[in-house]
Amino acid sequence: MFKHILVPLDFSPPSDAALDYARGVALEFGASLHVLHVAEDPYRAFYSAEVFVPEIEGLRDEILEDAMVRLKERLRGSDLAELRATAHAVISTPAAGIVDYATGHDVDLIVMGTHGRGGMSHLLMGSVAERVVRTASCPVLTVRQAKAAAAAAPSREPDACALPGLL
Repeated sequence: MFKHILVPLDFSPPSDAALDYARGVALEFGASLHVLHVAEDPYRAFYSAEVFVPEIEGLRDEILEDAMVRLKERLRGSDLAELRATAHAVISTPAAGIVDYATGHDVDLIVMGTHGRGGMSHLLMGSVAERVVRTASCPVLTVRQAKAAAAAAPSREPDACALPGLL
């Protein structure tokens, strides 16, 4: 059913919880695991078209290198051996970068953390997860940190389904 699972990471606790959950799903289906960090373009993120900011040579490369180091720190040896895990970092807008990567790499499922913001915070900041759900061509499973921790707790039976209610 799932051959390629994408886990976008922003290095927050909810995205780490999504990675833990995705490991179980990938094991259940024998899927490969792709971890991705989408970094905002440092020259577009905080400036408008009317503001000129001189580019610092190598800044984008430095951002991508730092992201790759952080991604690889999150991968376990078993992720590489059993799940054929790969790490990627790109510069784009988060939602578009995630959807573009998924489309270009035949991803069957996106598992991503959500901060669960509501009210004014959601209105002002928006939700990357919500935009990905709306625009991705594959299923998107959102994981909240507290629920993922409970699902991954050692009290689970060893042969419990990784996707309760979906099989």
